[in-house]
Amino acid sequence: MAIDYNTLSKTIASLAEGETDAVALMATVACEVHHADERFDWTGFYRVVAPELLKIGPYQGGHGCLVIPFARGVCGAAARTGAVQLVSDVEAFPGHIACASSTRSELVIPVWNGAGNLLGVFDIDSDQPDAFTQDDADQLTAILAAAFKDAT
Repeated sequence: MAIDYNTLSKTIASLAEGETDAVALMATVACEVHHADERFDWTGFYRVVAPELLKIGPYQGGHGCLVIPFARGVCGAAARTGAVQLVSDVEAFPGHIACASSTRSELVIPVWNGAGNLLGVFDIDSDQPDAFTQDDADQLTAILAAAFKDAT
């Protein structure tokens, strides 16, 4: 099943309309994205809670790591660099943190509000190798930008 990004974008925009609370938005986005595609094994957010530090936020799937420093892993790399991390094979990623041993590929997108503040990262794990495409990254980046533009 191919993900219908047009419908997903409209659904999230409708649900997020007028909401400024970042955690409420994260919970809604995690749920909608997780259930949109069977490739998505774990879908959730890591929030910036201190300088150079991420803590788990709303997610769908099995347990995740509770704390991730910017210096470690795929999520840390996305937060540290501000760049999308599209990882086809997590075993080949230097410093990968195995929160779940079943994870084979990962997509992590930095989440900014309209004021340019890094709120956290959106992390999607798959138990399939090479599960994510550049189109996934681009479409989800646009959805997140729209959903979190007014977040605080």
